[in-house]
Amino acid sequence: THEKLCRFIARESESVVVSVGYRLAPEHKYPAAYEDCLNATQHFLQHLERYGVDPARVIVCGDSAGGNLAAAVSQTLAGRSDLPRLRAQILIYPGLQALDFNLPSYQQNRGVPLLFRERAAFYMLQYLNGNATNLEEVLEGSHIPVDIKLNYRKWVSPD
Repeated sequence: THEKLCRFIARESESVVVSVGYRLAPEHKYPAAYEDCLNATQHFLQHLERYGVDPARVIVCGDSAGGNLAAAVSQTLAGRSDLPRLRAQILIYPGLQALDFNLPSYQQNRGVPLLFRERAAFYMLQYLNGNATNLEEVLEGSHIPVDIKLNYRKWVSPD
């Protein structure tokens, strides 16, 4: 779905663009897509010379679920001393948290096409376990135990 965009970016920026065709949910549940992206990135970083790429200029990028995957890969590789460090990550409307679908951004944009609040929660459930039967619980926020909510309220809060 992104081939034309990747070719455009490569041509206009005179860059090498590697697009990972990762396995998709619900047929392939978490962590399949993450493992595909991590393995592809590690392989690329291990063979930069073969591709003629400057190790100091590697960036990962993704949109939507791909933004989540780019962030996860970046975090995983951040502490690796055996691979070149990533220069940056570009996250385009990434799905970064599934603790609370009632935060202001979800409320303010709940009816904005293309990714309605309910659809975002549905896709998150498909990605995690391939089953969206508890969608209402997720939308209400009752899918997270209170003690975990308290632990993360510093980072995931309307304040």
